[in-house]
Amino acid sequence: MNVLCAIAAESVEARDGVANKTSSRPSCSTMAFATAVGVGAPVRSSLVPTRHHELTRSRPLGGRVAPTAAAAVRMDAGATSSGAPATPKPVGIGIIGCGRIGQVHAKAISSTLGAKLVAVADPFEKFGRSVAAEFSTTWVADWKELVANPDVDGVVIGSPTPFHAEQIIACAEAGKAIFCEKPISNDLATIDSCLEVVERTGVKLLVGFQRRFDSNFQKVKSVVASGAIGDVRTFTITSRDPSPPPADYLAKSGGIFLDMASHDFDMARFVCGAEIESVYVTGAAIESAAQEAGDLDTVVTVLKMSNGAFGTIENSRRCGFGYDQRIEVFGGKGSVVGGNKSADTVTVSTEAGIGAGLPYDFFMDRYAAAYTGIMGAFVTMVAQDGEVPVGGADGRAPIVAAKAAQLSVKEGRLVRLDEVDLVKAAAGVA
Repeated sequence: MNVLCAIAAESVEARDGVANKTSSRPSCSTMAFATAVGVGAPVRSSLVPTRHHELTRSRPLGGRVAPTAAAAVRMDAGATSSGAPATPKPVGIGIIGCGRIGQVHAKAISSTLGAKLVAVADPFEKFGRSVAAEFSTTWVADWKELVANPDVDGVVIGSPTPFHAEQIIACAEAGKAIFCEKPISNDLATIDSCLEVVERTGVKLLVGFQRRFDSNFQKVKSVVASGAIGDVRTFTITSRDPSPPPADYLAKSGGIFLDMASHDFDMARFVCGAEIESVYVTGAAIESAAQEAGDLDTVVTVLKMSNGAFGTIENSRRCGFGYDQRIEVFGGKGSVVGGNKSADTVTVSTEAGIGAGLPYDFFMDRYAAAYTGIMGAFVTMVAQDGEVPVGGADGRAPIVAAKAAQLSVKEGRLVRLDEVDLVKAAAGVA
C-alpha cells in the first residue's frame, strides 16, 4: 500500500485512463491518487455493440483487412467422440487494474463474441470485488496470480504507467498475449527492453491507441490508402480537450506531448502511412494550471513525414464547445475530412437561426465504440494468432516524437527525431 501511495505522488495514468469529466471533478489529491492506483468511478457511458472496420497492420503502415471479432473463437483440439466438430472454446482474458479504463475493457470483453473474462486483478479489494461481481468473474489482489492462471490466454494491462514494463515482461515470459494501454513507458530504453523480451518470447503485444478504431479515422485511413485523393501532401489534426486537468495532474503527466499529443502523433503516422521525420513546435501556457505545472496548454506542431507529406497538429487543453477531434488529409486529387461526433446529428433550422448539437464533452463517450473495437481486435488476434494491428513499434514512435517536440520547445528550433532517439543511435540503427 505504501509503495502505491508513493507512486501516486510521482506518476499518473495515461490521459485516456483518467476521469477528465468537466463537471463534478474530484479534488486534485483524490484524482491523482485514484489515477495512480487504477481506481476509477463507474464507467460513465454504455459501450455500443462492436462495429467492425478495416484494421491496419503495424508493419507496414499501409492498410490490411483484419478478421472480425465475430470470428474470434478457438476450437478445442480434435472432435467429439461422435465425430461432431469440437465445441468452440472462448479466449480467456484477464485484466490488470480495475479503475475506469479497466472497467471499460471489462465491459468490452463481456460483449465480445468468443471471449471470456477469466479474472481481474487489483490491490484494492473493495474495487476489485465490485468489478468482479459486475462482470461475473474472479478477483485476485496480486496481478502475478492472474498472469500465472492457465485459463488466461491474453492479459489486458490497465494499471498505472510505472507498472507497465514489469507486467509486459512478466506476461511475455509466461507466454501470454498482451494488450497494454499507452504508453508502454515514457522512457525509450525501458520500451526497448520490453520489446526485446516480447520479440524473444514470440508473444504478441497490442498497444492501446484506440483512436485507430474510431469509425471516422478508419474511414479517413481507408480513403487515403485507396488512392482516391492521390498522393498525400498535407494534413491537419485538431485535438482539443473540453477543460484542463488540475495543476497537480499536469505536473506528473509527462507534459502535453507525452500525455495528450502522443495520440495525434500516432494518428499522423496512421493516416499518412509514413514515419515522422521532424517536428517544430510553438506553444504557450495560457492558463494558470499549465503555468504552475511548468507545462504548455496550447501548441501547434509542424511535422515532416518520411513520404514527403507535412502537416500540423493543434492541441489545446481547453475547448469551450466540447471534445474537438477533427482531421483533414489533402492530396493531389482531393481531400478527406473527419469531423467531430455528437450525441445526435440533428440540425434545427428556424427563423431565429440554425443550430446543431455540440460535440461530446468526454473522451469515453467520443471513443466508446473505438474501445470496443480495439478489444475485439485483441480477442481476434489471440484467437487466430493473427497480425498485430497496433504493435510495439507503434507504441514507441509517438514517444520519440514527443521527446523531439519537447526539445523543439526548449531550443526553439526544428528537431529531427533521430536527434533524440539515442537508444537506436547507440545501437547503430538508422
